[in-house]
Amino acid sequence: MTDVQAAERRSVWLHELTWQEVEAYLKERQTIIVPFGTTEQHGPVGPLGLDGYVAIGLAEDAARRAGVLVAPPLWYGDSSHHLGFPGTISLRTETLIQVFYDIVRSLAKHGFRKILALNGHKMTNLAALTSAARNIREFELPHVLVAVADPMYLARGIAGQLKETNEHHAGELEVSHVYYLFPETIRIDKISDAHCDFDAVFGPFGNGDLFGGGGRDFIEQPWTSEEQRRIAPAGQFSSTLAVSKEKGKAYHEYMVERLVEFLTWWEHYEGPLGSVPPTERVS
Repeated sequence: MTDVQAAERRSVWLHELTWQEVEAYLKERQTIIVPFGTTEQHGPVGPLGLDGYVAIGLAEDAARRAGVLVAPPLWYGDSSHHLGFPGTISLRTETLIQVFYDIVRSLAKHGFRKILALNGHKMTNLAALTSAARNIREFELPHVLVAVADPMYLARGIAGQLKETNEHHAGELEVSHVYYLFPETIRIDKISDAHCDFDAVFGPFGNGDLFGGGGRDFIEQPWTSEEQRRIAPAGQFSSTLAVSKEKGKAYHEYMVERLVEFLTWWEHYEGPLGSVPPTERVS
């Protein structure tokens, strides 16, 4: 698809197009981004929809630059560990897997062949999204390429240069990101040094920094929502004192550039993945 064709399209958002416009797009390209967020607490500074705003912002900007479409965002995710805080709505992991299955099946039926799940909920949605992507390709749609992107992996090249403290839930970088994209949603007067004492709670095997933590080895130790109210009573796991729009912009632009690089590479992909003839189609 040329830049002119992309510019002439009314929107990158699937739900803002007519079926005829989607049909026309599919004659040129078969790639789409599916944003996944959550509705869960993000401390006193961030809104419940923070993860959704992350996914929406990244997906929209990457899609505009790469000339691809974006499916409507999913505002619910795997958030059971936050249910101790009012407003959080959680899907069971198996429910999220089935939702992703049905999204992929629907898109594949229409002719989409490259589907990128863009997760705004760092790490936690990944169990469902990765398992769903692997299994639907293995057992049902091997001719459809499905990929999963997540800031925890996508921003490794920039996070260490930007953050001034450890980064965890409702922390400096993700709040800065949404402060840059949707400043009206951030309660900037509520920033604080509230944090979880990871060593006291998880011992020498806790992971207090989702972007490295100095290469520390860790073992995953799940906690309940009621335990979270005790170990992080404010809801945030790391300090927000260094939040800034400037950091948010740098963080955002880096990830968008990487996504565009991937989508551009993916568009011309001729490798072994997805090259087998379809063995089963959803009718």
